[in-house]
Amino acid sequence: MSGKVIRNIGASVRQRLLNKARQDKRPFQELLQYYAMERFLYRLSVFSFADRFILKGALLLRAWQAPLARPTMDIDMLGRTANAPENITTIIHQVLAVEEQEDGIIFDPDSITIEPITEDADYEGLRVRFRGHLDEARLTIQLDIGFGDKVFPEPVQESLPSLLNFPPAEMYCYSRESMIAEKFEVMAKLGILNSRLKDFYDIWMLSRQYNFEGSRLAEAIKQTFEQRGTILVEPQEIFSRKFIEEKQVQWTAFRKRIGLEFLPEDFNQIVQQLELFLSPIVKALIEKGSYGESWIASDTWQGNQP
Repeated sequence: MSGKVIRNIGASVRQRLLNKARQDKRPFQELLQYYAMERFLYRLSVFSFADRFILKGALLLRAWQAPLARPTMDIDMLGRTANAPENITTIIHQVLAVEEQEDGIIFDPDSITIEPITEDADYEGLRVRFRGHLDEARLTIQLDIGFGDKVFPEPVQESLPSLLNFPPAEMYCYSRESMIAEKFEVMAKLGILNSRLKDFYDIWMLSRQYNFEGSRLAEAIKQTFEQRGTILVEPQEIFSRKFIEEKQVQWTAFRKRIGLEFLPEDFNQIVQQLELFLSPIVKALIEKGSYGESWIASDTWQGNQP
């Protein structure tokens, strides 16, 4: 007897996502958006030009299978290709025009829009948007592409986990050190004006989940600050009592929005962890340009300075 033929793949996949949302107690829209981004990245990954795009941002937390990954609604990448809008549009159009896949997602190549990124950016970037659907569920994908940044250590290839066990995307990705360095540079530059509390969460989470070699993280911070023309100073304004008090209300709202109840309610606990993690590196870089200790996840720096 032959197996049952599924005629409407999109409807079947959508139901599987609904079931998973109930099982994981997460909003369906959150899982739908992640699934659509995952399947776009898979399509991109099969092209020869995939190595021109380096994955960064919150999706990396999924690639690293971080247990405390926050939800995200867009894709952040570094482009190692010409930053002309026409070039990026041509590439994305090729990816979206891939023949229909068994994952049920259908993208519309004719829906692509592209515009410069202007907010929070001292370097050129492009924001690409396009539409797609899964059965009757409509969705929009946003892809933010930056250009010109150095990445230290060099990007490494990672596998992005698939929600429903379809073939995963194999993408070149930022290292954890380079992710922290870029987020810390933005924090230092914006100071009291900083409203990007997701960056505080990301570094807090990484420092609690992973070990780090101080020399690699210090070099990543050094290169990132130098390239972006930001001066390392001590003490950092973001570790001040004034900053903590001013951002408490924003932190409370952020914590509620992302729905991760394990997060400390007191923003001071987050900042204290970041200060413990980052201040020794800042001090060492200012005084002698290097740092040689090792970070033990969620604990402290250990070892002897050279």
